[in-house]
Amino acid sequence: MIDTLRAFLGRHLDTVIEQQDDEQALRMAIATLLMEVARAHAGTSESEQRTVQRLIETHFALPPDVSQTIAAAAEHEAEHATSMYPLTSLINRECSQHDKREVIKMLWKVSLADGHIDRHEEHIIRRISDLLHVPHREFIRTRLQVAEK
Repeated sequence: MIDTLRAFLGRHLDTVIEQQDDEQALRMAIATLLMEVARAHAGTSESEQRTVQRLIETHFALPPDVSQTIAAAAEHEAEHATSMYPLTSLINRECSQHDKREVIKMLWKVSLADGHIDRHEEHIIRRISDLLHVPHREFIRTRLQVAEK
């Protein structure tokens, strides 16, 4: 009886831990993509860094200290990343089409944080949009929605 209970709890706890790891990995993937856009031109501005942290905080409903830690880790990951494919692959697996459009919207918000969209930022957002299988019309629509606000 005790062995059966241990086996049941072991399976259940492993599932909970895996779900938390998947959720954390998804947060890091999205945060790293946000930092990729912030780093797209000759340096990350303070407004872009603050925007990334604020987006992480609000999108994932995290306290400021946790979002700051994730943003710092994401910046480090973005500096050392060789490809966006592993990040977008995880997002494709875990997110709905609506969620992926929200990610694109967040990317545009980072790009506009300093008041203008740099051509390098737009290029990276377009590549990410393609990797996330977001239709071009949604890529444009999200840009216009964010620019209007």
